[in-house]
Amino acid sequence: MEWSSKSATNAYLDALKLCSKCKKECNSCETQTPQSNEFISALAAGMSSKLIVEITSDVSSSTIALAAAARQTGGKLVCILPEPKLNKSQKAIKDSGLSEMVEFKTGDPVEILLDYENIDFSLVDCKADDYKKLLENLDVNLKRSVVVANNLLGGEKGFGGCLKGVENKTEVRSMKHPIGVGMEVTMIGKSNNIGRSKSGGYNMRAERKRGIVKKTDKSKWVFEVDEKSGEEHIFRMPRS
Repeated sequence: MEWSSKSATNAYLDALKLCSKCKKECNSCETQTPQSNEFISALAAGMSSKLIVEITSDVSSSTIALAAAARQTGGKLVCILPEPKLNKSQKAIKDSGLSEMVEFKTGDPVEILLDYENIDFSLVDCKADDYKKLLENLDVNLKRSVVVANNLLGGEKGFGGCLKGVENKTEVRSMKHPIGVGMEVTMIGKSNNIGRSKSGGYNMRAERKRGIVKKTDKSKWVFEVDEKSGEEHIFRMPRS
């Protein structure tokens, strides 16, 4: 997978617009961490993720954000729910023309995960009691993938604490709270692949150690590249 700044930017803007609309119309969206949806949408799209999986108890604005990312990459979002639910967020997906990008699966998430291999991007709601089992059953793309564990409490660990031999096959790097509280982002794959553009060279994000992804009136998206590991950090900072 290669980093696409264009896809990341387009997904960010798409998610910003759609999630803002969802927040006005859907109460379930109000519990989301501010700006976290734009973050995961930009990250999933920028990585050119083709298979995106979300495991959640309810469809929310994060589902819309990941569907927006799938639209940019020509990929698919699989949203796994414990039971079928019809809410305003699903209606928002339909109204936004994102229905073709989303496949809803209902049932035991642990069992459903067995049907999917080489997942490029995963978002797991860790409010579930068996979230560690869910993380253990993720079949990630070892060449390059990202697992986002959301709603972690206290000192709980996400994917980084549930590895089963993955670290012996590839590089694994995790970071806590890239945006908001309770989120852990784990990047799987060789660090020298991170930041590589579709043209084959390193894009501006890797050539410059720090830069602006997107500005708003109240804040700006910035990135940093770790000199030793090559790991990218994308986060949002308030403007002074």
